[in-house]
Amino acid sequence: MQDPSPTPPVHPRLELFLPPILPLLKDQPMQWLALGFKDLARSPLLSMMHGLVLALLGGLITWVAHDRFWLLAGSMSGFMVVAPVLATSLYAMSRAMERGEKVDFRLLINTWTQWQMRLRHEPDSYWSLIRFGLLLGLAATGWVITSAALITLLAPVPIHTPIDFIRHVVLAKQGYLFEIWVGLGAMMALPMFASSVISMPLLLDRQVTVMQAVLTSWKAVLTHPFQMTFWAFLIVGFSLLGICSLFLGLILVVPMLGHGSWHAYRHMVDVSDLSERLTEQGER
Repeated sequence: MQDPSPTPPVHPRLELFLPPILPLLKDQPMQWLALGFKDLARSPLLSMMHGLVLALLGGLITWVAHDRFWLLAGSMSGFMVVAPVLATSLYAMSRAMERGEKVDFRLLINTWTQWQMRLRHEPDSYWSLIRFGLLLGLAATGWVITSAALITLLAPVPIHTPIDFIRHVVLAKQGYLFEIWVGLGAMMALPMFASSVISMPLLLDRQVTVMQAVLTSWKAVLTHPFQMTFWAFLIVGFSLLGICSLFLGLILVVPMLGHGSWHAYRHMVDVSDLSERLTEQGER
């Protein structure tokens, strides 16, 4: 009998290693908030600058779409979807604080531009961060279009202002447009949260693919459903407070949640077996 053919080696890019998920306490999300606020206090100006940028962006969206509530509602929902991408430099700040590295404006610039230099060292892996950001952007755009079409086509009268939306959609006595709108939003928000809650910090910190990051994020959510549901409610609750305060609250809420998300990632995922991404200090 002939010897069986040897098993061909698996190409490294085809391996799909998912890091272990660490145990959590039930009140761990409150600790993430506290640690996020602590990081905010350690570098208040740079942290609040992120919140100011998003507050101005929210104000701009409101100004452009104030008389097109179907567009305003979809844009605000999409705004929440891409928030993990916009908080990337907040994750980088928390990582630098954790490592005892200098946190300054140069760190923020390098976080958003250094990928061009890293192509020499990580030609395949680092593009994962860019790919995932594009995917979230496409998801947000898809929801804006879906939300706009739903309200425009099914509303009994044209919806132009928030009062129109409350009167003819939320408080409508006939039809289920509001319930359908909320249901579709939840159907998109839940998988997007599960896919992104850990992915962006992981992609920033370690050399992993988009698939590894997304599956690890889902693994964390399924391993700790209570804590992750609590964390999702905290994110939504504080974000609504920030938005309802004419976006001024976002100046504090955004950095607190962004820094807190880094600590959520660090407390949940054991990344000791994954290679680190190169930082500016590591390239010297």
